[in-house]
Amino acid sequence: MISVKKLTKTYRIAQPQEGRFAALRSLVRPQYAIRRAVDGIDFDIQDGEAVGYIGQNGAGKSTTIKMLSGILTPDSGSIEVNGLTPHIERKAHLQNIGVVFGQKTSLWWDVPVIDSLRILKEMYRIEDGRFKRNLEMFCGLLDLEPFLGQPVRQLSLGQRVRADLAAALMHDPHVLFLDEPTIGVDVVAKERLREFILKINQERKVTVLLTTHDVVDMEKLVDRVIVINAGSILYDGRLQGLRERYGRERRMELAFEGEPPEISLPGVQAKKQKDGKVTVTFAQGQYAVDEILFHIRQGGVSIRDITIQNADIEQIVRDIYQEGGKA
Repeated sequence: MISVKKLTKTYRIAQPQEGRFAALRSLVRPQYAIRRAVDGIDFDIQDGEAVGYIGQNGAGKSTTIKMLSGILTPDSGSIEVNGLTPHIERKAHLQNIGVVFGQKTSLWWDVPVIDSLRILKEMYRIEDGRFKRNLEMFCGLLDLEPFLGQPVRQLSLGQRVRADLAAALMHDPHVLFLDEPTIGVDVVAKERLREFILKINQERKVTVLLTTHDVVDMEKLVDRVIVINAGSILYDGRLQGLRERYGRERRMELAFEGEPPEISLPGVQAKKQKDGKVTVTFAQGQYAVDEILFHIRQGGVSIRDITIQNADIEQIVRDIYQEGGKA
């Protein structure tokens, strides 16, 4: 289990100075501004959960992941991962976690992938049988075989991320931290990565915390999301709840027996499509679907088919980012 309580992290950022000899003054007597990257956040993640941790650039996602993995020390607050404090019990903590940063590799740059995995085998003291089983499994799920003998520097981005995932999970960790694992990866490789992450979460019960800007990653891999903005948590709950809380519009598509009617309700927009169907758009919470259908049926028309569409999660997240959580 992951438990985070009142977690805070600040950075000192050097400020440019102006005027004569500004460069010299900045060198001799630099001035700093304090930026609070993480501002007193709280959350708990249960064993086996897959959670999306989302926010715009600079929101505090990567800083949180680095504190959870023991790379950074918090200014205040507490972290427990599987009963361990990451920055204090670092060696024992690293035995229980795997970490993948999409823009950085944990493998040796000039060493073939298979040799990097063998080095990790010795570092984590993985038994021969377990190493062989995991290697076979990861080769099958991630299609590692074609490039196992290549140096990491010769791999494409998609190949490297797949190799990094195998490296992160070779020692059977309980928790996997993923920081933008699919960024810059092509569509085919993304799908393979998603299938693999889903499989190890569901079958091996590995707890997954995923930071991403990719909406498809969220919808396919997680049910719960934590939205962070300017170091503070705006939302922590189910993906569907995010739609209900922040989604401004609902949409349904109606097919009629015969000529579509005119629909006139305040705040409801109706648009006839080329195929004869009518798309009805209305504000979340303004009307229940039954109310609109009752109004339409009052005109004596017969509805042949109804399709109700959820709020577009990508637009919701974009609105939250743009408005700084004021939605």
